[in-house]
Amino acid sequence: MDGGILVFRGVRYGADTGPRRFQPPQPPAPWSGIVPALEYGAASPQRDRSAGATSEDCLFLNVWTPALRDRAKRPVMVYIHGGAYSNGSGSAPLYDGVRLAKRGDVVVVTLNHRLNVFGYGYFAPFLPELADSGNAGQLDLILALQWVRENIAEFGGDPDHVMVFGQSGGGAKIATMMAMPAAAGLFHRAATMSGQQVTASGPMNATRRTLAFLDALKLKPEQAGEVRTLPAERLVEAMAIEDPVLGFGGLYFGPVLDERSLKRHPFYPDAPAQSARIPMIIGNTHDETRAFMGNDPTNFALTWDDLPKKLTFANLRVDVLPEAVVAEYRRLYPHYSPSDVLFAATTAGRSWRGAIIELEERARAGHPTWTYQLDWATPKDGGRFGAPHASDIQFVFDNVGKPGATAIGPEAQVMADQMSEAFLAFARTGDPNCRAIPQWEPFGLARRQTMVFDVPSKLVDDPRGAERRFFAKVPYVQPGT
Repeated sequence: MDGGILVFRGVRYGADTGPRRFQPPQPPAPWSGIVPALEYGAASPQRDRSAGATSEDCLFLNVWTPALRDRAKRPVMVYIHGGAYSNGSGSAPLYDGVRLAKRGDVVVVTLNHRLNVFGYGYFAPFLPELADSGNAGQLDLILALQWVRENIAEFGGDPDHVMVFGQSGGGAKIATMMAMPAAAGLFHRAATMSGQQVTASGPMNATRRTLAFLDALKLKPEQAGEVRTLPAERLVEAMAIEDPVLGFGGLYFGPVLDERSLKRHPFYPDAPAQSARIPMIIGNTHDETRAFMGNDPTNFALTWDDLPKKLTFANLRVDVLPEAVVAEYRRLYPHYSPSDVLFAATTAGRSWRGAIIELEERARAGHPTWTYQLDWATPKDGGRFGAPHASDIQFVFDNVGKPGATAIGPEAQVMADQMSEAFLAFARTGDPNCRAIPQWEPFGLARRQTMVFDVPSKLVDDPRGAERRFFAKVPYVQPGT
């Protein structure tokens, strides 16, 4: 019990994946008696050491609920953590569900699942018995949602009112599930926060990554079967090599167009018909890339001569002339410094494009969709980070006082009141409108209505439209595909 909310940590929803590495998950073996649910379960093996204990035995979830077995049929809010398919867990302090469950009289669920090569390594071309390996992590999520459908009523939740929401990679996982037949009917609302997945990895690029991974392990393709028994630590270490498709960063492993679990791209060539009736929120933050590039202090001291060299494909994720980007941003925002242009352009080119495509495709098909842009900038660190990637998590969970929260000052709780209430309303009704915010109209192609969360918040038609139009002339490449 925490603040009047019942908390269950480390509830097993799937069997140990170690003995069935790279294969679809299995339900846990039935048990009798009482099982303690006091500690979070292990996260998937990963390179991020801040995730806590890791293990291939990682299929655990956590539940926060106001009451048990009272037939109240509360909305269920299932949060899927981010980490670019590679890192993270459902037990971070910012994901604590006490305040959200109490504020909205809802059931909150967070979970762990297989990540990186364990969840998305594509071994099908080499080992036919591992035909589903490229989407094993997605199948874990589907198993967790099946657990929710079958068991959440015992925790006071309504299996017919399940909302999935996730930030960054968590949002991308949700966008992918919206095109996976096995996920149909398991959730009824969806919200993605700075997390898009327009296209999945094609099988050829996924195979290139697997070959590079095998090479890092000093294995030939005909020796691929050895990955099933090597220590997990060795597999984690081998992922540190440069990605052969992108040409930078560590190896990317994400959902694969395998013609089995995933038979089409999530949002290409259009929005998936199977999710047409699922109301959706698609949101981003105004200063996404300050969270990544702001860690380099030199990015805050750029000159105009330095700037074009920073606008690489790795940072923009589009093939466009850097000098043209600089000229356009100087025209649009004469008061911007070179550093301001760097963060704005990389946010628009790298982090925002996928969301626009998803919004446009859903709007063309008439699917109910709302969009937001978080503009509120915390005064922390002199306000230099603006509204960066991941800054909306603390507000949606109403956890501005938790470790890891960056929002400070008297307006922080005002922001949390607005965003948490909107997400709670969405969980209850499939419409985010509530008393805490102005009228939030669905997104349409004519006006591109967007809720700009700030103090005060306001509905704006096509915010940063000039930036959107500038990058729209350049073909979009989904990161990692």
